[in-house]
Amino acid sequence: MFRRLAVLAVAALLSACAANQVNHDYDASRNFAAYRSWSWKEPALQYRPDDPRIKSDLTEQRIRQSVTDQLDQRGLRPASAGTKGDLNVQTYLIVEERQQQVTTNYGGGYGNPWYGYWGAPMYNETRNVSYKVATIQIDLLDGKDGKLVWRGSDEQLLSGSPNPTDRSNAIHETVVRILANYPPTLAH
Repeated sequence: MFRRLAVLAVAALLSACAANQVNHDYDASRNFAAYRSWSWKEPALQYRPDDPRIKSDLTEQRIRQSVTDQLDQRGLRPASAGTKGDLNVQTYLIVEERQQQVTTNYGGGYGNPWYGYWGAPMYNETRNVSYKVATIQIDLLDGKDGKLVWRGSDEQLLSGSPNPTDRSNAIHETVVRILANYPPTLAH
Protein backbone atom coordinates (compact mmCIF):
# COMPACT_ATOMS: atom_id res chain seq x y z
CA MET A 1 0.00 0.00 0.00
CA PHE A 2 2.76 2.42 0.92
CA ARG A 3 4.62 1.62 -2.30
CA ARG A 4 1.52 2.56 -4.35
CA LEU A 5 1.21 5.81 -2.48
CA ALA A 6 4.88 6.59 -2.99
CA VAL A 7 4.52 5.93 -6.73
CA LEU A 8 1.48 8.21 -6.87
CA ALA A 9 3.37 10.92 -5.00
CA VAL A 10 6.34 10.69 -7.37
CA ALA A 11 3.97 10.76 -10.38
CA ALA A 12 2.36 13.91 -8.99
CA LEU A 13 5.78 15.49 -8.51
CA LEU A 14 6.81 14.56 -12.04
CA SER A 15 3.69 16.11 -13.50
CA ALA A 16 4.24 19.24 -11.43
CA CYS A 17 7.82 19.56 -12.73
CA ALA A 18 6.78 18.78 -16.29
CA ALA A 19 4.25 21.62 -16.14
CA ASN A 20 7.00 24.16 -15.44
CA GLN A 21 7.69 26.54 -18.25
CA VAL A 22 11.19 27.24 -19.40
CA ASN A 23 12.38 30.55 -17.98
CA HIS A 24 14.14 32.95 -20.28
CA ASP A 25 15.03 36.61 -20.34
CA TYR A 26 16.97 38.81 -22.75
CA ASP A 27 18.13 42.33 -23.48
CA ALA A 28 15.67 43.59 -26.09
CA SER A 29 18.07 46.37 -27.14
CA ARG A 30 20.59 43.85 -28.54
CA ASN A 31 20.79 42.84 -32.19
CA PHE A 32 20.85 39.06 -31.92
CA ALA A 33 21.36 38.66 -35.67
CA ALA A 34 24.83 40.20 -35.25
CA TYR A 35 25.98 37.31 -33.07
CA ARG A 36 27.65 34.69 -35.25
CA SER A 37 30.26 32.99 -33.06
CA TRP A 38 30.61 31.93 -29.46
CA SER A 39 33.17 30.69 -26.96
CA TRP A 40 33.05 29.26 -23.46
CA LYS A 41 33.52 31.58 -20.51
CA GLU A 42 35.56 29.53 -18.07
CA PRO A 43 34.59 27.86 -15.92
CA ALA A 44 32.08 26.71 -18.52
CA LEU A 45 29.96 24.94 -15.90
CA GLN A 46 29.47 26.15 -12.35
CA TYR A 47 27.83 24.01 -9.70
CA ARG A 48 25.45 25.22 -7.01
CA PRO A 49 26.01 24.09 -4.34
CA ASP A 50 29.71 23.55 -4.87
CA ASP A 51 29.43 19.94 -3.71
CA PRO A 52 31.88 17.21 -4.79
CA ARG A 53 29.00 14.69 -4.88
CA ILE A 54 27.38 16.70 -7.68
CA LYS A 55 30.51 17.71 -9.62
CA SER A 56 31.40 15.40 -12.45
CA ASP A 57 33.57 15.70 -15.53
CA LEU A 58 31.03 13.46 -17.27
CA THR A 59 28.15 15.80 -16.47
CA GLU A 60 30.15 18.79 -17.66
CA GLN A 61 31.02 16.95 -20.88
CA ARG A 62 27.33 16.14 -21.49
CA ILE A 63 26.20 19.71 -20.87
CA ARG A 64 28.98 21.18 -23.04
CA GLN A 65 28.14 18.81 -25.91
CA SER A 66 24.39 19.51 -25.72
CA VAL A 67 24.92 23.29 -25.64
CA THR A 68 27.41 23.09 -28.54
CA ASP A 69 24.95 21.06 -30.64
CA GLN A 70 22.05 23.41 -29.95
CA LEU A 71 24.01 26.61 -30.62
CA ASP A 72 25.24 25.07 -33.87
CA GLN A 73 21.63 24.35 -34.89
CA ARG A 74 20.86 28.02 -34.32
CA GLY A 75 23.62 29.19 -36.65
CA LEU A 76 26.20 30.07 -34.02
CA ARG A 77 29.66 28.64 -34.65
CA PRO A 78 32.46 28.12 -32.15
CA ALA A 79 35.04 30.91 -32.35
CA SER A 80 38.32 30.00 -34.02
CA ALA A 81 41.17 29.08 -31.69
CA GLY A 82 42.80 32.20 -30.30
CA THR A 83 39.85 34.50 -31.10
CA LYS A 84 37.00 35.73 -28.94
CA GLY A 85 33.45 34.81 -29.82
CA ASP A 86 30.66 37.32 -30.30
CA LEU A 87 29.03 35.57 -27.34
CA ASN A 88 30.52 34.01 -24.22
CA VAL A 89 28.60 31.01 -22.88
CA GLN A 90 28.46 29.99 -19.25
CA THR A 91 26.25 27.30 -17.72
CA TYR A 92 25.15 26.43 -14.21
CA LEU A 93 23.90 23.20 -12.67
CA ILE A 94 21.86 24.04 -9.59
CA VAL A 95 20.65 21.18 -7.40
CA GLU A 96 18.22 21.84 -4.58
CA GLU A 97 16.26 19.69 -2.20
CA ARG A 98 12.53 20.32 -2.12
CA GLN A 99 9.67 18.92 -0.10
CA GLN A 100 6.03 18.39 -0.80
CA GLN A 101 3.29 17.32 1.58
CA VAL A 102 1.19 14.38 0.46
CA THR A 103 -2.09 13.59 2.20
CA THR A 104 -3.85 10.25 1.85
CA ASN A 105 -7.41 9.61 3.06
CA TYR A 106 -8.27 6.17 4.42
CA GLY A 107 -11.59 4.61 5.29
CA GLY A 108 -14.87 6.40 5.31
CA GLY A 109 -18.54 5.76 5.68
CA TYR A 110 -20.93 4.33 3.12
CA GLY A 111 -24.68 4.48 2.78
CA ASN A 112 -27.34 7.13 2.49
CA PRO A 113 -29.73 9.06 4.71
CA TRP A 114 -32.67 6.67 4.05
CA TYR A 115 -30.95 3.42 5.07
CA GLY A 116 -28.26 4.73 7.37
CA TYR A 117 -24.51 4.89 7.24
CA TRP A 118 -21.94 2.24 8.03
CA GLY A 119 -18.23 1.65 7.50
CA ALA A 120 -14.89 2.26 9.07
CA PRO A 121 -13.83 5.53 10.61
CA MET A 122 -12.04 7.86 8.24
CA TYR A 123 -8.57 9.18 8.91
CA ASN A 124 -5.92 11.14 7.01
CA GLU A 125 -2.22 10.58 6.83
CA THR A 126 0.05 13.46 5.83
CA ARG A 127 3.75 13.02 5.19
CA ASN A 128 6.58 14.98 3.63
CA VAL A 129 8.17 13.69 0.45
CA SER A 130 11.69 14.97 -0.25
CA TYR A 131 13.11 15.10 -3.74
CA LYS A 132 15.94 16.82 -5.59
CA VAL A 133 15.47 19.15 -8.53
CA ALA A 134 18.23 19.95 -10.99
CA THR A 135 18.16 23.27 -12.84
CA ILE A 136 20.33 23.93 -15.87
CA GLN A 137 20.87 27.62 -16.55
CA ILE A 138 22.53 28.91 -19.71
CA ASP A 139 23.88 32.48 -19.84
CA LEU A 140 24.94 34.17 -23.07
CA LEU A 141 27.12 37.22 -22.51
CA ASP A 142 28.22 39.78 -25.08
CA GLY A 143 31.81 39.06 -26.12
CA LYS A 144 32.73 42.76 -26.24
CA ASP A 145 31.22 44.27 -23.10
CA GLY A 146 30.69 41.06 -21.06
CA LYS A 147 27.08 41.93 -20.22
CA LEU A 148 24.35 39.33 -20.03
CA VAL A 149 22.26 39.42 -23.21
CA TRP A 150 20.22 36.20 -22.86
CA ARG A 151 19.47 33.73 -20.07
CA GLY A 152 17.44 30.55 -20.10
CA SER A 153 16.81 27.86 -17.51
CA ASP A 154 14.72 24.77 -16.96
CA GLU A 155 14.41 22.25 -14.16
CA GLN A 156 13.55 18.62 -13.74
CA LEU A 157 13.71 15.94 -11.11
CA LEU A 158 17.25 14.79 -10.54
CA SER A 159 17.69 11.46 -12.25
CA GLY A 160 18.47 8.56 -9.99
CA SER A 161 19.17 6.37 -12.99
CA PRO A 162 22.65 4.84 -13.03
CA ASN A 163 22.40 4.53 -16.81
CA PRO A 164 24.69 7.07 -18.59
CA THR A 165 22.39 7.09 -21.64
CA ASP A 166 19.42 8.16 -19.49
CA ARG A 167 21.49 10.94 -17.93
CA SER A 168 22.71 12.13 -21.34
CA ASN A 169 19.17 12.13 -22.72
CA ALA A 170 17.81 14.07 -19.73
CA ILE A 171 20.51 16.74 -20.10
CA HIS A 172 20.05 16.92 -23.87
CA GLU A 173 16.26 17.30 -23.62
CA THR A 174 16.61 20.03 -21.00
CA VAL A 175 19.13 22.00 -23.07
CA VAL A 176 16.92 21.64 -26.17
CA ARG A 177 13.94 23.09 -24.23
CA ILE A 178 16.05 25.98 -22.92
CA LEU A 179 17.66 26.98 -26.21
CA ALA A 180 14.40 26.61 -28.15
CA ASN A 181 13.85 30.23 -27.07
CA TYR A 182 17.06 31.47 -28.71
CA PRO A 183 17.30 33.73 -30.61
CA PRO A 184 14.41 35.62 -29.05
CA THR A 185 11.62 36.87 -31.23
CA LEU A 186 11.73 40.61 -30.82
CA ALA A 187 8.38 42.39 -30.95
CA HIS A 188 8.52 45.85 -32.49
